Amino acid sequence: MAVVHRDPCTAPHRTRNDALLAAATAALAAALALVGSDGLRPDALGWTLLLAAHVPLVWRRGRPLPVLLAVVACVVPYHVLDNDHTAPVAATMVALYTVAASGTARRTLLTGATVLSLTLIINGLTNPDGVLEVLRISGWVVAVLFCGMSARYYRQYLAAIVERAERAERTREEEARRRVAEERLRIARDLHDLLAHTITLIGVQTSVAAHVLAADPDRLDRAAVAKALDDIADTCRNARGELRTTLEVLRENDAPDARGPLPGLHGLPDLAETARAAGAEVELSVGAGEVPPAVGAAAYRIVQEALTNAVRHGGREDLAVGVRVHEEQGALRVTVTDDGAGAGAGPPGFGLVGMRERARSVGGTLETGPRDDAREGYEVRAVLPTEAVR
Repeated sequence: MAVVHRDPCTAPHRTRNDALLAAATAALAAALALVGSDGLRPDALGWTLLLAAHVPLVWRRGRPLPVLLAVVACVVPYHVLDNDHTAPVAATMVALYTVAASGTARRTLLTGATVLSLTLIINGLTNPDGVLEVLRISGWVVAVLFCGMSARYYRQYLAAIVERAERAERTREEEARRRVAEERLRIARDLHDLLAHTITLIGVQTSVAAHVLAADPDRLDRAAVAKALDDIADTCRNARGELRTTLEVLRENDAPDARGPLPGLHGLPDLAETARAAGAEVELSVGAGEVPPAVGAAAYRIVQEALTNAVRHGGREDLAVGVRVHEEQGALRVTVTDDGAGAGAGPPGFGLVGMRERARSVGGTLETGPRDDAREGYEVRAVLPTEAVR
């Protein structure tokens, strides 16, 4: 079966094996010629033609059709000289099988028709009354060609199966790499949103505490300092909880797709309260019912990043931020505006890229830029479809 499965043109040691096959076939032909089944033994020229017909078989895999022509060129005069007709049959059949097993169906049919025509002509010249002999030889020719074509089609079938299996394996590997890349990108976005937001708020709250301590050392407002420190502690606790949830995804081995509880619209008041603790005046308006978890998480992260940018780049103490999240016409519309002098004008980072990726992940869009009402400030607008992901 290994020989049948293997392509004859790419088999190892093919020349050596074919030389051994040619030698074995020549030995069989010589034995049959000595026995003389037809009562005829080859003369000197007959022996030369018989043995010469087996020499081309050494190169039968590389050049099957020229080899067949060379064999026929030796066998035809051998039969015409009325030598033993059984001896060269094996060499002829080997050459015919090689042509059928390595060539196209058209070439095989043309070769078979040519060989059968020569058989009829030779038999008509040497044995005009041997109708049964003609049928027997024709049957062997057709059978050998059929076996060669069947072996070739079988190898092609196996090659197609192997190719499909390899293609499916490549597809699975590509899908696995794609999922890993998406998961890494998602975790990178989560970490960026979490750490950027937390570090910005801690920085603002620390600045408030330092300002209170340095403003009037003789009349220290202990309550204000304590509140600022409590706000920092609360922010750290919240960040630690979200970071633990994110890291649990990396440690989860049994369920690689587990993402833990996703933040949603219910967490927007906490974001607004955290921004207020950092000194911003936040007005929050939420007018949406139940939305898909992925849409709610995207809206939460967009608002979180927008508030972080507003607090970081607002450039004023009485910063006013408006957050509006409403569901209209099958989409969740998120708008975050501020009146800061430099909101959105900081050095380029991953914040805006992350917000756009959040919106695209649920089939939505995001736009950022100066406010449309000609007032000073910055605006973030996102449209997140809700119907397509339910």
